[in-house]
Amino acid sequence: MSTVTANEPVAVPAAASPERAGTKEWIAVLAGMIGAFMAILNIQITNASLLNIEGGIGTGVDNGAWISTSYLIGEIVVIPLTAYFSQVFSFRNYILANAILFPIFSIACAFTHDLGSMIAMRGLQGFAGGILIPMAFTMVLTKLPKPQQPVGLAIFALSVTFAPAIGPTIGGYLTENYGWQTIFFINAGPSAIMVVALAATLEKQPMQLRLLKEGDWAGIITMAIGLSAFQTVLEEGNKDDWFASPFIMRLSVIAFVFLSAFIIIELTVSKPLVKLSLFRQRNFSIGVLANVLVGFALFGSVYILPQYLGQVQRYNAEQIGNVLAWTGLPQLILIPAIPMLMKRFDVRYIAFLGIAIFSISCFMNVTLSADTAGDQFWIPNIVRAIGQAMVITPITAITTGLIAPKDAAAASGLTNMLRNLGGAVGTATLSTVLTKREQFHSNIIGQSVTLARDEVRTRIERMAGYFQSHGVSDPTLATQKAVLAIASVVKRQALIMGFSDTFAVIGVLLAIAAVSVLFAQRPKAGAGAGAH
Repeated sequence: MSTVTANEPVAVPAAASPERAGTKEWIAVLAGMIGAFMAILNIQITNASLLNIEGGIGTGVDNGAWISTSYLIGEIVVIPLTAYFSQVFSFRNYILANAILFPIFSIACAFTHDLGSMIAMRGLQGFAGGILIPMAFTMVLTKLPKPQQPVGLAIFALSVTFAPAIGPTIGGYLTENYGWQTIFFINAGPSAIMVVALAATLEKQPMQLRLLKEGDWAGIITMAIGLSAFQTVLEEGNKDDWFASPFIMRLSVIAFVFLSAFIIIELTVSKPLVKLSLFRQRNFSIGVLANVLVGFALFGSVYILPQYLGQVQRYNAEQIGNVLAWTGLPQLILIPAIPMLMKRFDVRYIAFLGIAIFSISCFMNVTLSADTAGDQFWIPNIVRAIGQAMVITPITAITTGLIAPKDAAAASGLTNMLRNLGGAVGTATLSTVLTKREQFHSNIIGQSVTLARDEVRTRIERMAGYFQSHGVSDPTLATQKAVLAIASVVKRQALIMGFSDTFAVIGVLLAIAAVSVLFAQRPKAGAGAGAH
């Protein structure tokens, strides 16, 4: 076997027939999809259960986003390494090893007792699960003939959009009925099926340990340090008042230096880990931009909505999951029809329409009020499901439809990494937007709710009277309780308005993504990531 770099297609045995894949090939592909589904599912499965998990491991609400973000960091770092390491250790060995490690690290999360150990185990879980995403994509390209690849891509799209949407539903049900620890045990069964199926269908290949000497280790190290520092800045910056904190300043410098070094290395070495030259291709650049913005919206919205329902409406994990279910379930019906639409219509217009509908669903949530609860999210969630179903497969066709076959693995790895990076940035950024806008609205409302206004004094007197009539004998204490009650109402209203603003941010970014895909060249009929 010849020497292969991370930028060349991963060597997986081709399908038995040039026109139709056999049973063995489909079993391998579907087993790979189980892995991709579970890996993406676990990004968001904790979101509806964050308050329970935070209480279980003794941490505060401010640190809760790390439970999702640490997993994403592990995925983001490992995805671009996958093609290279699958050559070094062989495709079969590498995917089987990580398919086994993934549920082990997952189960370990259930036994953590503090935030530090939870972050470590979630990071390792993401590191093992992250390789399952591009490898499932690669099997579609290498084990299925071109006529059947759109079906494989549709299944992959189902993993990308349905899994994060249904994750909080599954997590919420398990948390409320069996405890938050059980959400980390559900990976064991599907992973066992995946391991058995892959072991039976993937051909054995020799390892090429000599390729370790040829690896782009400078790129690997600078990328891992730079991305980790960058994500930490995003996550911790809000709590530490951003650049007023020496810690954040140091991390920002580290992120800038190492990511800059990474880009320079990738543009100059003969065998780069990430082939940045692909960005010279217009469709690839536009497709990646749309992917990043969609990742921001996809993961960001599935983070924000459970936070709203939990913090404002005091929903439990199962109730949150039930609300989010209507974002995922319609996609089971809609996504399989997308390949047929792509045969009839320009994929750019399908992508535009899908992203635009997704954007509209977010703008439907910008008028939140204290009365906005689960029932009021039903229609926006259905609209969002329709939009999401029409997004991933057409964008994939735009992004990789004009990419040369030899660059398919590099393109898919870069696309998956940046989409998940967009999700990580989205989660951290929206958390910051929520905090800042809540403070802004609280200050604005607070300027109107003052003792200088007659109606405020009257309201305090009435509430103080209420407290006195319900067991508070001290008039001073009753007045204090009345003031605190009004302050609580102001804070809640400011928080609701802050959440409205986060949906507006997502909607605007999706509108930009929708317009951007119209500037792409029209891919050839039937083009996609695998159609070359």
